[in-house]
Amino acid sequence: MTITHRHLMILVLMSNYFLFGLLLNSVGIVILQSINSFGINKESAALLEGFKDLPIAIVSFFVASLLPRMGYRNAMMLAVSLMLLASLAMPVIASFWATKLFFLCVGAAFALIKVSVYASVGLLTNNKQQHASLLNSIEGVFMCGVLSGYWIFSAFIDDQNPGSSAWLNVYWLLAGLCAVNLILMIRVKPEGQMPSDSGAELSDHSVATGTSAQQDFVAMLRLVLQPLVYSFMGAMFLYVLIEQGIGTWLPTFNNQVLKLPASIAVQITSLFALSLALGRLGAGWLLRFIPWHLFLAGCILAMASLILLTLPLAHNVETNVDSHWFNLPLAAYLFPLIGLFMAPIYPLLNSLVLSSLPRSQQSSMAGLIIIFSALGGTTGSIITGTVFNQFDGQTAFYLALIPMTCIFLLIFHLKRISN
Repeated sequence: MTITHRHLMILVLMSNYFLFGLLLNSVGIVILQSINSFGINKESAALLEGFKDLPIAIVSFFVASLLPRMGYRNAMMLAVSLMLLASLAMPVIASFWATKLFFLCVGAAFALIKVSVYASVGLLTNNKQQHASLLNSIEGVFMCGVLSGYWIFSAFIDDQNPGSSAWLNVYWLLAGLCAVNLILMIRVKPEGQMPSDSGAELSDHSVATGTSAQQDFVAMLRLVLQPLVYSFMGAMFLYVLIEQGIGTWLPTFNNQVLKLPASIAVQITSLFALSLALGRLGAGWLLRFIPWHLFLAGCILAMASLILLTLPLAHNVETNVDSHWFNLPLAAYLFPLIGLFMAPIYPLLNSLVLSSLPRSQQSSMAGLIIIFSALGGTTGSIITGTVFNQFDGQTAFYLALIPMTCIFLLIFHLKRISN
């Protein structure tokens, strides 16, 4: 395989991950706009996270072990095609049930994309260092997609008429992005040989396992019984619970607790995505000097400290009718910086467990990662939304300290059993 061809395939993976970073993490914006446009309560809006995450878990559970037979490129093309149709339907139907259907499609499509991307990283790299580097770069591109989403959506929000459905016009643009990605995958048809030690061709059927579909599925389930795997999955579940609980509800927190206009509330949330992107890009350099377990423990302690220091600043904030980027409450600037310390945890855990397994098991492992991530995301969003509705936004975010403590303890357990 030529270097040029390898770069084209990496471009396909990154462009798809950018697109789904934008689509997947728009759920927090859509929750805020659904509350304003469709008049639903927070507990009902929180269900959107479940419509997104549960299909991710279900599709990953049943399909992850079969994707090598289907072909990673075919799976990605199917996922992007589904999102093209779903994006076109959103402004036409314009109702809350349509948003549920949209995120149902997002979840199912993302399961195909993530398993394909994670498994393809193993095919495009030759060692653990290359694997961690490429995976962190792809996850960084994902966060760039998340970051751009806040600004793209905010451009379609009408602050003068909070109940307006004009924001749904953003989906025409998103449909166009889906079409561009689909054309890219059609034109960049995989050919040639993979690295000689991979035992696979980067073709429409990327990895031949030599076993039946039933055997592949059972092998995926058996992975969970390995102490290293289920310990990593526990940490993964708790991490995503924190990230989705905060990320999904931060626009609503900014709007209802910090009293910011909806468009500004969405825009300032982009600091959270920017922090995640910078944190993931910078982690690769820092990890050359700091042992991974000490690095992760430091990240958890920094996250907890930022919560304890900044959330008190969000109490009794007065409404400012002339809010703009340079006169917001201090908490609006400081709290999203939690993403800097949160960012490295997810890709580092993923890389450690994936690179410890043979390439033939990485598709199944990616499926398990997605399942536990999806369950954690749904749980985090529902818990945060319920507490937000019953108490207040500060209390909802303070609860993140509990899973942080659990992850801190798990880090040293993982270090001990991974030696």
